[in-house]
This record gives sequence, structure tokens and C-alpha cells, in this order.
Amino acid sequence: MLAVAAFAGVVVVFSAWWFGPDLFGRHEPGNERVVPATVTMGASCSEPDAEETVRFELDGETRNGTLGACGHDREDQVEIAVPVGAGSGLIDVRIAATTRGSSDLRRPVGLGLLALSCAGGGMYAFLVARGPRQRAVLI
Repeated sequence: MLAVAAFAGVVVVFSAWWFGPDLFGRHEPGNERVVPATVTMGASCSEPDAEETVRFELDGETRNGTLGACGHDREDQVEIAVPVGAGSGLIDVRIAATTRGSSDLRRPVGLGLLALSCAGGGMYAFLVARGPRQRAVLI
């Protein structure tokens, strides 16, 4: 009985691993273009909601954008992600190596939690199937 529960848990974890990062959420690629940029006005990291200003080339045109980051000096070079349908004026951009609202720990943490829940469910099934135990009374 315990072997069946363990096998079912392994099948569930393997299936989750096989489906890949899409199971735990993934940033949609193709909605942004990665371009090099130059920081024109840095921001101190002691400021709340620090934003820096960057200058970059987009479709042969020099553009400016606001970057939600801090700690860069003027004229520092950074790689940024620019939304594909960016309009005119200041564009909200982000550092290219980051993703909004997600982290690279999603998959290992998600798989770890899934494995723990499988183990907990298997142990519960084992205890229910085993039933209550009789206590030995010593006389």
C-alpha cells in the first residue's frame, strides 16, 4: 500500500517536472525587445521607489525611458527590455535580466512543495489504510 502511494507521488512530481516552467507560470516572451541603454540620471538606493532615466536606440531613433532601478552611475551601460508597442515620450523599461512578478526560484520551490504535498498525502493515505492500532496494556 505504501509503495502505491509513493509511486503515485513520484508520477505526479515527474509529470510536473515534464510540463516544465509553464506549470508554475512563465513570462511571455516576444512582448519586449532587449536593447542596450545608457543611464542619463541615476538614483540613490536609499530613495523609496527609485527610478533612473535611460537613453537608448529603438528603430533607429534615440528614445528616453524610466528604469525602476537604483545604484547606477551616469553613463553606465545596461541591457533593458522595452515593450514592443512603446509609444512616444518616456517609456517604462526594466532591466533585461529580470522578469516582472516572478523569479527563477518558482520552479524548484514549486516542485519541492509539490513533492512535500505528495509525501504528506501518501503518509495520510497509509495511516488511514492501516487503521487505528491497539494499545498494549501492561499488567
